[in-house]
Amino acid sequence: MSEADYHEMRRAMVASQLRTTGVNDPRVLAAMGEVARETFVPAARRAGAYAETLLPLAEGRALSPPMALGLLLTEARLTGTERALVIGAGSGYAAAVLARLVAEVVALEISPTLAGEARDLLAPLGIALIEGPLEAGYPAGAPFDFILIDGAIQESPQAIVDQLADGGRIAFALLDRGITRLAIGRAAGGGFGVTTFADASAAPLPGFARARAFSFS
Repeated sequence: MSEADYHEMRRAMVASQLRTTGVNDPRVLAAMGEVARETFVPAARRAGAYAETLLPLAEGRALSPPMALGLLLTEARLTGTERALVIGAGSGYAAAVLARLVAEVVALEISPTLAGEARDLLAPLGIALIEGPLEAGYPAGAPFDFILIDGAIQESPQAIVDQLADGGRIAFALLDRGITRLAIGRAAGGGFGVTTFADASAAPLPGFARARAFSFS
């Protein structure tokens, strides 16, 4: 496929997948319309780079559909001044989009394979990529004004919540009894609250399973 083909696919994504589903922040629409999503998927799958579906990556991971990212970034109400952390960088696509919306982005990834590939794509954008356990976040870089957990999780660990600045926000997809709900959490005055706002498909992330309660067998 040609560069013109991919450009047309990006335009169609913005028009039919984002604008029609509540992604109405002009800055988010512009960023997602500019970043070449096909660059962040395996070469064999680039023809489907803009499909509204999970796109397989290496090591059993996947790239979430565009709508999920667009809605999370819209609901985050970013101003452009934030220091941001992307947890579960994967191929680097979400970090590349976010870099157009905030002042600084750090990306965290546990998979050496994905981290190596993403680092090459993100370094020219000035995005540092850190390798480590996703559920631990990146305390050495805290506090962050915005944290994007790029995938579906069962719960948000306190260790990550503690890395938010006062007034900071965290965006993620919450797995709740078989349903994936997009959510925004806010830290204020020592407290933390989460609001879910839409159902959407999102790729599950490793390391965020809810601890099982003890039971007698």
